[in-house]
Amino acid sequence: MEKQISNFIRALRSAEVRVSTGEALDAARAVAMIGYGDRPLLKDSLACVLAKSESEKEIHDRLFDLYFSSAPARASSAQDSSENRNDGPSEEPADAAERLSQLTEEGNEQALASAIERAAEASGLNDIRFSTQVAYFSQAMLRAMGGEALQARLLEALQGRTPEADSEAQRLIDVRRTLTMAARERAERAFDIFGAAETERFRDDYAATKRLSAIEASDMARMKLLIAKVAKRLAVKHSRRRKRTQRGILDVRRTMRANAGLDGIPFNVIWRQKKKDRPKILVLCDVSGSVALYVRFLLLLLFSMKEVIPDLHAFAFSYRLKSVDDILEGHEFDKAMKTILREIGLGSTSYGQAFSDFKMDHESKIDRRSTIIILGDGRSNYGDPRLDLFRDFAGRAKRIIWLNPEGRALWGTGDSVIPRYAPFCAQMSHVATLKDLERAIDEVLTAYD
Repeated sequence: MEKQISNFIRALRSAEVRVSTGEALDAARAVAMIGYGDRPLLKDSLACVLAKSESEKEIHDRLFDLYFSSAPARASSAQDSSENRNDGPSEEPADAAERLSQLTEEGNEQALASAIERAAEASGLNDIRFSTQVAYFSQAMLRAMGGEALQARLLEALQGRTPEADSEAQRLIDVRRTLTMAARERAERAFDIFGAAETERFRDDYAATKRLSAIEASDMARMKLLIAKVAKRLAVKHSRRRKRTQRGILDVRRTMRANAGLDGIPFNVIWRQKKKDRPKILVLCDVSGSVALYVRFLLLLLFSMKEVIPDLHAFAFSYRLKSVDDILEGHEFDKAMKTILREIGLGSTSYGQAFSDFKMDHESKIDRRSTIIILGDGRSNYGDPRLDLFRDFAGRAKRIIWLNPEGRALWGTGDSVIPRYAPFCAQMSHVATLKDLERAIDEVLTAYD
């Protein structure tokens, strides 16, 4: 019983359902009280103990139906009842083959299920992680059941060259096919329970480290889910930090004075608090050429964190700079990006003109709380970079962060003016993947904690 529930909890954890040690003990107590007989009651009881949100309950219910569909408790009972059989290494090949043949006969479905469960345990099937392992574990289960003896008997029958031998060979082929299908079905179900989530995490990790410029249309659905996870992770992290620092640090001197009349016993504790700025981010995005591919992911990430960054303003430019807050907030994101690229993404890139537009129309948004994030390659077609304006922005803002999708080896080559902007930036980073974007935004928000 304990092994069954512990394996189920391991499946939940692999699917990113957080189950603490205390909750695992509560689940074991619940199973000990109600048993496995009443499956609906068991399902509801474990859901109450192990699932803490609607999404976790959906995962729990799906895995419960998969994991307990083979009735593991009955399989264990069947194993106990068959302990006296000679199905170990000393069993004769003919006897082993006949035993396997009997398992596939009509009416022996429960015995076959029990044998499959024993083979699954013997082969370590619960360690499956990838779909490519299904065939391997299927064969391992067949060997654990005595499949080698069945194969030897089949080869012997094929060499008989008589009608009786041919008939026996066909019967054994059918037996092997039935056992193989049952083992494969069990391995596929084990993958759905223990390996599917692991495979998804592997794919997510690969996508998160893949160059954003190489992201294809078929990857966009996964990337949107990944960005939602990143946004949630950053939101939880920095919300927790702010809550932890709200109380401040102990002010020993004021605490002692406040409790002077209480024999120095600190009934009234006074905390010294340091005022923390709420995040305010102004993001200026170059939407010309290949840089536009990176803008999509940065804006999607930032606007997925509006609860953490309520004071967020976005601007886009190639030649002239415009505010795109209304476009992003008034349309579905993909449609909004198409509108931005269509209205702003054309024209010869000019960082100097963009900074001039920003000063004329939006400079009032810059204050001591503002972090200015610039996403672009710094290639301005040999135009005036307007360093005077950029220097003024740096003096008025909290800090300027420049995210450049172009490799460092290319900075300063050709029409790149990145080295001239660098002295006025608190940080200038190369961003090529979603991991890079997450790290950059994390560092921006850390400055406000």
